[in-house]
Amino acid sequence: MPNIKKAGLIIGGEYGKDALTIDGKTVGYYRVVSGSAGFQIGVEAKDMILSFMTDEVLNKFRSSKGCETGIDGNVAIIAVGGGGSATTRNVNEPIVGYVFDVKGLMGDISFKGSKFPKIDPA
Repeated sequence: MPNIKKAGLIIGGEYGKDALTIDGKTVGYYRVVSGSAGFQIGVEAKDMILSFMTDEVLNKFRSSKGCETGIDGNVAIIAVGGGGSATTRNVNEPIVGYVFDVKGLMGDISFKGSKFPKIDPA
C-alpha cells in the first residue's frame, strides 16, 4: 500500500488503498482505515507491505469482510530502515507488515485499530 496518509491531534486517522497480489496476479483491491486516540500530533505518509505467512491466514483474510488488527489476530509491524531486523526466528506472527519510506513528522503514543476492507476497483 503506497502513500498511506496519517494525521492526528489527540484523535487520529489513517487511510490508504492498493491491490492484493498473489504470484504476480491481482486478486482483489483493499484499503486500510485506521483510527486512534491518545497523545499524538502530526502528519505523515508511508508505504506498507503486508505479508501473509500461511495460506490459512491469507484465505481467512480474503474470505472475511475485512481483517481488523488486534481483533482478527496479531500483525508484526517492522519499520524498514529503523535499525531493526526481522527473520523467521524473531517474527512468529501470522501477518508481517513492513513500513518504509515514512515522510512527515508524527509524535504518537496512542491506542489504535486498523481495518482492511475489500473495495471494488475504480
